[in-house]
Amino acid sequence: MRYVILIHSNPASRAAWAGMSEAEQSAGFAAYAALDEELTASGELILSEALADVTLAKRVRREAGRALTTDGPFAEVKEYLAGFYLVECSQPERAVEIAAKVPEAHLGLIEVRPVLKLGGMEM
Repeated sequence: MRYVILIHSNPASRAAWAGMSEAEQSAGFAAYAALDEELTASGELILSEALADVTLAKRVRREAGRALTTDGPFAEVKEYLAGFYLVECSQPERAVEIAAKVPEAHLGLIEVRPVLKLGGMEM
């Protein structure tokens, strides 16, 4: 089954990152690279991506047959999506185990969700 591991961010986690030394930030990037390598080697990694800053988001709406866009995130929230992993695991416990290895897990900013299957197809 496929699971998406959502990595959230908030002002406190961004401030913590900004306050890290260059060596600490490098170690954080290395932790992500190691997790990517581990999941690639095990065949569980489908995709992982970091998302650009939420201020670069576009909100899209359809009105009178036209697409209208506005700047900024979809909702005014304190936490927002910063990145994700899409993994293939045989058990939900394995997806949780992987999620616990994401550096932001110690801040409680990781969410694991099964990918919904509609009509026999994963969406």
